[in-house]
Amino acid sequence: MKTRLRVLRVGNRRCAWTAAIGHVQGDSDCHRVIRLRVWGSGKNGRVLQVDLLSKTPSGPWGACATDGAYPTSRDARAVVEYALAHGWEADEVGGRFLLTENEHAAAFELADFLITDRVRDPDAPDPSARVLALPRGESAR
Repeated sequence: MKTRLRVLRVGNRRCAWTAAIGHVQGDSDCHRVIRLRVWGSGKNGRVLQVDLLSKTPSGPWGACATDGAYPTSRDARAVVEYALAHGWEADEVGGRFLLTENEHAAAFELADFLITDRVRDPDAPDPSARVLALPRGESAR
């Protein structure tokens, strides 16, 4: 499947972004994860990367089968603004800047997504426990 490259403006900066759908296993269910990657200064600039865990609670057939959550341009813009304020140097050449659950989840959350490290680290906190711990009014759908 071909990846769609989207473009947005954040202040005077033109950013390109992609979002790839994946899944991560929790202790009690499978969850949709979106890997968001953003380039703020062209293909050679430092890429911003974050794995977003859907807040959608599990349906009768499981979250992996029924979850249709996908980040909007507004979500991507919020991620970029947060990352720029927390050390992402988009104009630097090469490398990547990670927004991690360990370092950033307590300070940053989107309406429909939480930051997760479980995709890169199987020992990261259980995504099922995090989604189930949300107050019912806070789930996106």
